[in-house]
Amino acid sequence: MLGPIDTGIIFAYLALMIAIGIYASRRQDSVEDYFVAGGKLSSFSIACLWLATWVGGAAVVGGTNQAFEVGIAGGWYTTCMFIGCLLFGFFFAVRVKREGNKHNLLTYPEFIETRFDSRTRIVATVTTILAYTGYSAGQLAAVSAVFSTLLGWDYSSSLLLASAIVVAYTATGGFLAVTYTDWVQVALLLVGVVIVGIPISIANGGTLEAFSTSLPTGHFNPIGLGLPTMLAMGVSIPLAFFVSMDNYTRMFAAKDEAVAKRGTYLAAAFLVPLVIGSTWLGLTAAILYPGVESEGDILSRLIIDVFPVGLKGLLLVGLLAALMSSADICILTAAANGSRDIYQRYMNPDVEPKKLFRISMVLAATVGIGAALMAWQMQDVVGILLLAFTVNTAALFVPTIAMVTVKNVNTDAAFWSISLALFTVVAWYGASVMKLAPVFQYDPLWPGLIVSTVVFSAVSLTGRKQK
Repeated sequence: MLGPIDTGIIFAYLALMIAIGIYASRRQDSVEDYFVAGGKLSSFSIACLWLATWVGGAAVVGGTNQAFEVGIAGGWYTTCMFIGCLLFGFFFAVRVKREGNKHNLLTYPEFIETRFDSRTRIVATVTTILAYTGYSAGQLAAVSAVFSTLLGWDYSSSLLLASAIVVAYTATGGFLAVTYTDWVQVALLLVGVVIVGIPISIANGGTLEAFSTSLPTGHFNPIGLGLPTMLAMGVSIPLAFFVSMDNYTRMFAAKDEAVAKRGTYLAAAFLVPLVIGSTWLGLTAAILYPGVESEGDILSRLIIDVFPVGLKGLLLVGLLAALMSSADICILTAAANGSRDIYQRYMNPDVEPKKLFRISMVLAATVGIGAALMAWQMQDVVGILLLAFTVNTAALFVPTIAMVTVKNVNTDAAFWSISLALFTVVAWYGASVMKLAPVFQYDPLWPGLIVSTVVFSAVSLTGRKQK
């Protein structure tokens, strides 16, 4: 448990986040401000938005926990993000920003419709809502694990507190509030995990020599997570960068094409020390707590035990803030899908901005509740996130690549490949949960990608409908 000083720091920051959300809500004059901050952000802001969403606390908590349990292979999760960030910056950043300016885009399904058709936009919207509810659940599960450790509460009570704060902050603040807080959150993560975290770990026995002499040899197995799992992560996470709506939203929010690309590369550069830092902390915890069950959050215990008073509060604030920022942008993204891609596009094209704001807030609360229920049911942070990556990647990767690389695209191919791949992933996952047959224990990413590729290729070769 924390002392009064560190506990006070944490609760003061939680209150500040809600205040920032209220402040940001008063500075928004348009739907563009609410969803993409008016398209005026700098390279540093774009980099912070990348890190807060993709790395945030879930990757740090999950990466540290996996390094504690299996060793250096625990850094693979964040390494996959580094690869995805570089690839997106090189191949997509400029193209996405250019198309966003050309068509005045705010969401990924809107981008899909510019090359395919409205029905493809619908299935893309359904896919992104499902995936981003999963992303949100993963972040809420991580926040709840931290709260449970810090406050001594059970998981359900911690999840209720985390969800209430995140939903309130997201519904009121929009994209501007996310931007305002991400600068501090990224700075706290880098300082806490790397600049301060590694030296404190070394001072408490987490040296290279201690790692080599005190840890089991299995902790130095580069495929300690298991080759099938690591292959699934190595494919699904980098590919998910190309089909995750928040990445497109981030590019739409950049001031220009050069800023979009530089900000993405800067985020990749920041990822390198975070991979090293989170792995180092996890290995240190493995030395200090041999035989202890992590219960999903060994990092908070390590911080409480070895970091000095005041500093531990600041680092935990950064961790919690990054987790919440990851959750809020995911919730906001799913809400944008519902309000912009469903309600405004198909139900009420002439909706007034104020009414759209209200609908977005209601949808944000709905997505937040759904994510909380998913986090309550599953609880495994990395498992939840991997499922969300799988849904997004398997259904959307092939049509997205075709959309930006092929001059004439087949709209039937896009619609059926997304629809059938999504059905395959969901059905396969359901069959694995029910343990219907041994084959369903394989990751649903592979059958989903196979179905998507085969259907898209077959319909493209045989169909006539082009755009």
